[in-house]
Amino acid sequence: MNDWIVLDRTDRVSTIRFNRPDKKNALTTDMYARTAEAMAKAEANPDIRAHLFFGVPGAFTAGNDIGDFLKVAKGGDHGEDVLHFLRGLVTAKKPIVAGVDGLAIGVGTTMLLHCDLVYATPRSLFKTPFLDLGLVPEAASSLIAPRLMGPQRAFELLCLGEGFDADRAREAGFVNAVVGEAELEAAAKTAAQKLAQKPPEALAAARALLRGDGADVLQRIEEERRLFAERLRSEEARAAFEGFMARG
Repeated sequence: MNDWIVLDRTDRVSTIRFNRPDKKNALTTDMYARTAEAMAKAEANPDIRAHLFFGVPGAFTAGNDIGDFLKVAKGGDHGEDVLHFLRGLVTAKKPIVAGVDGLAIGVGTTMLLHCDLVYATPRSLFKTPFLDLGLVPEAASSLIAPRLMGPQRAFELLCLGEGFDADRAREAGFVNAVVGEAELEAAAKTAAQKLAQKPPEALAAARALLRGDGADVLQRIEEERRLFAERLRSEEARAAFEGFMARG
């Protein structure tokens, strides 16, 4: 087994680190599966009080591995691993914190919409090039983003595909604070540890009040999933994937 997902459980915080730097942390189906499993185990462990996500210097994640997309476009099976990961983000009862440095592309941006606290460095770039790949938004971003930042700014992010820098992401409402590269991990860890020290039942109740039951979010994930699966096998998407792989 590779070390593309690095796990740590310290101070009641479950830390998941994407660790595939040579591919800018592009996520494979196995990485999604291992991340979903790690979250599920942390949710079931009463000693764990918070989830924390990191990438590597310069790359939170470049999004889904395009090679996996191309396999589906050529007739392969997309599998359930991505869906399990996305559902895990929605159904988590414990708070989720993320520290972002560098690229946060595709799901690297949309997963942050499910986090409770997000810290980012000035060199971070948030971009969702779904349409450029012949695809549609996912992770219920088509529902959450307009609610969070308004329909025009959400359209700019999800459809026009314009990248948001860290300050723009903070203005849009899905980044809490912009901190220096040297301070990022300490800032995110400190926040997660503070949450882990709070009364867990009260924290869970307060978080549930803020987030709601998530039924509409899960429903939108399913709707997006159907369209996404159709688009993965479209001629537009296959041409985009092959073009991307040729450039790489």
